[in-house]
Amino acid sequence: QVQLVESGGGLVQPGGSLRLSCAASGFTFSQYAMSWVRQAPGKGLEWVSAVSSGGLTTNYADSVKGRFTISRDNAKNTLYLQMNSLKPEDTAVYYCAKPNLPFRVVRTATRSEYDYWGQGTQVTVSS
Repeated sequence: QVQLVESGGGLVQPGGSLRLSCAASGFTFSQYAMSWVRQAPGKGLEWVSAVSSGGLTTNYADSVKGRFTISRDNAKNTLYLQMNSLKPEDTAVYYCAKPNLPFRVVRTATRSEYDYWGQGTQVTVSS
């Protein structure tokens, strides 16, 4: 069965960095674009970033552009999110999400666009 398992979250000071990972299994990872979506306390889902199936095309929300970098290793079936210059407003649970169609890049947080989500990893940015 499909599994998405995030890791790498934690507590970091403003200006710090974290690298999130999402280990995927149960499907042909290299045929799917992947997204990161986050949910801050008391708020709705926010799309953060997406990467094409081959890793060549990346997209970012304006709120993270220039600070976050999405990447993937198809040989390891793993998705990454390098987060630099973190701000308190980046505090959220971060989810990796698999779109429900192969090769389709999804740039929204709309739940119906995805068929599988990870369990999430907490990122807290605070001094």
